Amino acid sequence: MQRASRYLFVVPALLVVLATAFWPLARALALAFQDWQLARSDAPAWLWTPADGLENARDLALNFERMLEDPLVWNSIKATLFFTVTSVVLAVAIGLALAMLLSRGGPGKALLRAILILPFVMSPALIGVSWRFMFNPEHGLFSALGRPFGGAMTDALGSELLAPWVVVSADVWHWAPYVTLMIMAALATVPQDAREAAAIDGARPWQVFRDITLPHIAPTLAVATVLKCIFALKAFDLIYTITGGGPGNVTQVLSHYIYFQGFKYFDLGYSAALAFLLIVPMAVLAWMYIRLSYREAAA
Repeated sequence: MQRASRYLFVVPALLVVLATAFWPLARALALAFQDWQLARSDAPAWLWTPADGLENARDLALNFERMLEDPLVWNSIKATLFFTVTSVVLAVAIGLALAMLLSRGGPGKALLRAILILPFVMSPALIGVSWRFMFNPEHGLFSALGRPFGGAMTDALGSELLAPWVVVSADVWHWAPYVTLMIMAALATVPQDAREAAAIDGARPWQVFRDITLPHIAPTLAVATVLKCIFALKAFDLIYTITGGGPGNVTQVLSHYIYFQGFKYFDLGYSAALAFLLIVPMAVLAWMYIRLSYREAAA
């Protein structure tokens, strides 16, 4: 009885998860095999029913076949991969460098930590609006800084080469402080006597980092990397407020394209099918994050 009562306390939380996560996923999966364009119908219709005959059963996957033939899907996948890889690598690298620098101590360390957390607590939409204004070629901050020297700011947001990097820079500015604080917490657990012993034995600073520091903080680095990948894959508001997916479609990531199909073109069936291009990798990353978090807690 006592063992059964413990599970009863989990039931409310389980019901909330089922209602807010699993049920919408199941509904989206069903919708991916249906045709529902709000401009033509107020209810979804299955792309195939048994009455259509087994020879037409392939029609059930028309939305997924359409994805393979849609050039904008491949463009969105490319933009998503670029944004995810570059933002994750830069955020983790900068976070590691800042953590190593700040972990040495010194005056003002507490103040620096407080300042570091400020970018992360800001709304991504607010950051996007700020970045868009700062990169304005006429009235932006960077134009104002270059004007006294006779320089002129190029329209970075209108450049297919520079616009993706503007979006990445905003995301890195938002996330690098959080990664820094995570790594600083891990650095505090590295045995100081082991580092001092290695230094006495003649090991150089980079050797101490490679052989002692890095193995201790590797689990935290892995958790930070996976967590950052999850948030990079589902990034929407930051990109939407900076470039709106432009210029052209160069910054139109998958989340942005899914939104356009569902809420601009009102093709909910196709939008639901597209969503699984994000759901599947994010589910894998979430599983990895849980495994890594438990492993780090047990270490």
